[in-house]
Amino acid sequence: MKEQRSYWPRGRVLGGTSSINHMVYIRGSRHDYDQWETEGADGWSYTDVLPYFMKIEDMKIKQLTNSTYHSTGGYLPITESKVTPLSNIYQRAAEELGYKVVDQNGEDMIGFSYVQSNIFGGERFSTSTAYIRPIIDRSNLHISTHSFVTKILIANKTAIGIEMIKNGQKMILLARKEVILSAGAVNSPQLLMLSGIGPREHLDEHKIEVYADLPVGENMEDHLMFFMKYNIKEDLSVSVKSTQSWWNMLQYYLTRGGIFSFSGMEAIIFDKSRVKHTQTLYPDYQLMFFSIASDKTFLENGLPLNYNDSVVKLAQTRAFSNEFTITQILLHPKSTGSIKLKSNDPFVNPVIDPNYLIHRHDIDIFIEAIRKTQELAKSKALMKLDATLNRVDFPGICDEEEFDSDIYWECLIRHYAVTVYHPSCTCRMGDKDDPTAVVDSKLRYAYGIHRKHPHIYE
Repeated sequence: MKEQRSYWPRGRVLGGTSSINHMVYIRGSRHDYDQWETEGADGWSYTDVLPYFMKIEDMKIKQLTNSTYHSTGGYLPITESKVTPLSNIYQRAAEELGYKVVDQNGEDMIGFSYVQSNIFGGERFSTSTAYIRPIIDRSNLHISTHSFVTKILIANKTAIGIEMIKNGQKMILLARKEVILSAGAVNSPQLLMLSGIGPREHLDEHKIEVYADLPVGENMEDHLMFFMKYNIKEDLSVSVKSTQSWWNMLQYYLTRGGIFSFSGMEAIIFDKSRVKHTQTLYPDYQLMFFSIASDKTFLENGLPLNYNDSVVKLAQTRAFSNEFTITQILLHPKSTGSIKLKSNDPFVNPVIDPNYLIHRHDIDIFIEAIRKTQELAKSKALMKLDATLNRVDFPGICDEEEFDSDIYWECLIRHYAVTVYHPSCTCRMGDKDDPTAVVDSKLRYAYGIHRKHPHIYE
């Protein structure tokens, strides 16, 4: 990576990151929600949250419209991303390994599923499109763009408003009832700490008055992903050449379908590892199937992953227009990081330290996911395409380790693994007596870890 840093985009746009993400609709494991409740987050079991997920949805996938886990008539249309011939081949490969075809948002997500997406009519359907645009003219809704919040105002142990900069002017907005902070896993903790809610010692360092001594910015978790590309003998994947086809363009304009109507990802496998001492109900790794070829142009202009230019040029020497990619994603990392202030100036970016891969468990899960990917590649369905691994070891990059050894894969993971853009837990929810919690189960900032007289900050 350039400066050994990963690329962390922010959703500073109407709709937040739903306006820039990969449009994959996944609720998460039901067992995660049940675990939250077990740890003191009352009202957050899967049974509690399922009605709200269903209220969101306008399910457009025919075989799921009558499912007890889905609903129609909501604000967010959910469709299936299944465009290229590769999608059916992925399914056959998974079934050869014994995976069931499942609903990734249904009773059990362990298995193979086609991607459910917030795409409709060949277009992204962000939360802004679903919820804001239809009511944007309401008299009681005010949206302020080009606005940068610099502080939450606190008086008598209650949040009473915000301070912000708009068009170069400082403005103060007061709340009649409450302040809802929803600035993401990076900016929410930064804004809290700038406002005097956070670890006392850290705030003292920056000469910020402390209103609540809470572990803000700590306990950060993020999903990492690793890529394995496979060359194939048939022209089945989306490439720069296919995006320049007049037929594909015409298909999209006339039907809103085809290769321009999806994000490139067509299928997912969720699975539980068999790593020693790991026994979970929830999946701890995920495989994603991308039907887009990482050809020379894609490597140069595709996803901004912050790889060094020299590495991109090396990868371009092995770039092909007929290939697919399976990414391995670590779902429950044991390595945790933090968000800290670099300055008490709100316009100075915070210090983001993910602490990736400091725990051996995370490497072991990754390697198991890689081995599972290799099994898929050896399936009859993919062997018919002559699926061949496109190696990414180069001179000076993992070229001295024995090929296909665990050490070899660990070296590549440490060089290439990047964020899946899922940072979380920096304002952790928990029981009032949980010393790692920042908010209670009603999402109120509460109960400082060292304070003798806890109070709730709304």
